[in-house]
Amino acid sequence: MNFGGVIETVVTSKEFSLEKAQEVLKDEVIAVIGYGIQGPGQACNLRDNGFNVIVGQRPGKTYEKAVADGWVPGETLFSIEEAAEKGTILCMLLSDAGQIQVWPTIKKHLTAGKTLYYSHGFAITWSDRTGVVPPEDVDVIMVAPKGSGTSLRTMFREGRGLNCSYAVYQDASGKAEEKTLAFGIGIGAGYLFKTTFQREAISDLTGERGSLMGAIQGLFLAQYEVLRENGHSPSEAFNETIEELTQSLGPLFSEKGMDWMYANCSTTAQRGALDWYPKFRDAIKPVMQELYESVKSGEEAQISIDKNSQSDYREQLNEELRVMRESEMWQTGVTVRKLRPENN
Repeated sequence: MNFGGVIETVVTSKEFSLEKAQEVLKDEVIAVIGYGIQGPGQACNLRDNGFNVIVGQRPGKTYEKAVADGWVPGETLFSIEEAAEKGTILCMLLSDAGQIQVWPTIKKHLTAGKTLYYSHGFAITWSDRTGVVPPEDVDVIMVAPKGSGTSLRTMFREGRGLNCSYAVYQDASGKAEEKTLAFGIGIGAGYLFKTTFQREAISDLTGERGSLMGAIQGLFLAQYEVLRENGHSPSEAFNETIEELTQSLGPLFSEKGMDWMYANCSTTAQRGALDWYPKFRDAIKPVMQELYESVKSGEEAQISIDKNSQSDYREQLNEELRVMRESEMWQTGVTVRKLRPENN
């Protein structure tokens, strides 16, 4: 398929039907290891699409969530080790830190002919840091949804699909790519585009730290602070910074592109946006390049590994999120959301 003049490999359910996917994986026992972010969406979608799925999860809240979602202890819900032993496709859907921790257990059950599945290239790409080196007699594949597991599940229920990348790292069976595509269709992908484990890992970490999460919070905060420091009210600053983007403009450029959104705004807004976006690009691009190099070198992976392995990491994280949540900007957001028409 042509993307802006560049040809890419893209697969949809038109080329690879659900019936074909079911046939490809009919003899497989899909063991979803981890029931946190991606686990519920992928496991439930696969189950609803008629695949043979079991879940491996430690006791605790996520185990209880799995039970609430209909997974039956001793029948379709097991300990991580039991699921790894029973499964023929082992789906590593724990956190990156969790994958490192359980790898010795998983590797023990990766016998010849099995398949190791990922939804993120982190553990394999930076194997020198994670210690995750699969045996040579198993397939190693990936389908990476471009969104949260919650979105994957919600869109599936709505009859829509979330776009996913896919890759084969190791093809021991000679059928790894077919399995990968079948798995992507099985979890309800909108369309599948081809990549590599390394490219997925680097682009994913760059996106999370960049425009998807890190940079957008930084951009919002910078504009909000400038408006507040110059006498604008919290409500005005929040509406002009976030609410208008998420509720009005975002849907426009999501539907038909940025030029269409510009065309449907005032001429004053058009002129200002066209004049200023190159200045923002020029200011931000060096930071994005610095970020990309930090990801590519493995430095960001090491930071994640080191931080996530600290015994008090969860407490540190909760404190950082509390500070963000209780900031004036996001507390203003709480009030603004309550005032939306659908909430009145």
